[in-house]
Amino acid sequence: MAKRITICAGIDTGKRKLDVALDGSLERLQADNTPDGYKVLVEWLQRHKVKRVGIEASGGYEQAVVAELRRQRFVVVVFQPAQVRAYAVFQLQRAKNDKIDAALIAACTAAVKKIHAAPDPRLLPFAEHLTMIDQITEDIARLKNRIESCRNMRLQKLWKEDIARLAKREKVELKALAAAIREHRDLAERLDLINSIDGIGLKTAMVILVRMPEIGQITREQAAALAGIAPYDDDSGDRTGVRHIAGGRERLRRTLFTAALPASFRWNPQLITLYGRLMGAGKEHKRALIACARKLLIFANTVVARGTPWQTKPPEIARAPAT
Repeated sequence: MAKRITICAGIDTGKRKLDVALDGSLERLQADNTPDGYKVLVEWLQRHKVKRVGIEASGGYEQAVVAELRRQRFVVVVFQPAQVRAYAVFQLQRAKNDKIDAALIAACTAAVKKIHAAPDPRLLPFAEHLTMIDQITEDIARLKNRIESCRNMRLQKLWKEDIARLAKREKVELKALAAAIREHRDLAERLDLINSIDGIGLKTAMVILVRMPEIGQITREQAAALAGIAPYDDDSGDRTGVRHIAGGRERLRRTLFTAALPASFRWNPQLITLYGRLMGAGKEHKRALIACARKLLIFANTVVARGTPWQTKPPEIARAPAT
């Protein structure tokens, strides 16, 4: 039997241009990072019978072309920059420019063994909306820090007015985002399941739903790793290092930390017990809080997977009467 070969392409994304290469070929293309450029790109890929396209995440400049390629039924693999650079190190490749990067991404794409399903396209605009809300929160925090060190009453008044305006805008945008999510019945059901957990408010529930589209479809270990709150070993030979967290989705992780603090002190009985047990065992506050954040995400993953709301007390197992 003839071996089937999947032809792969790699795209290096710039603000204005897309550099494209085929794996194992000298064929190259440069197209505009615009809708008209996407038409040229799609025609070129189809002419070369490309089935799989790799592209490096580039601060959002890749999102439009990724959406168009998926709409045209291409299998698209989105790489983190660290993955591409690590592959370059593995290949002992030091040179770097747009054309070289495109060929490198094409090689990475051909080397991928497991292709993950594309995320729900409905969640992309929600993620952008959430980022804007996060930025409003960050702006409020900056203004509060300025007031702390400011002695000019007039400037304090101006900044307080700005804080009030931004806080009002934040509430309006959160309400609008929740309404937009609830227009989709399945997303609304998942949102309510996550929101049913003690210690998870509506904003945190929306962040988990939107920033982790895989929720309810992955294991607890995978969920923790994606959020960047999974403890990794650091051992070598006779040395036993301290376990630490690394990587993951920063905005999701930050939201989980923010929710875990009040949840482990007041709102969630299981987290209160966990936090107390860890502190009693001599763990640092930060380590205990990370464990509570991880447990909070595991709760969310579980309720979505089961399709049943959160129960403060686990259901008692019925026992047959003794005979």
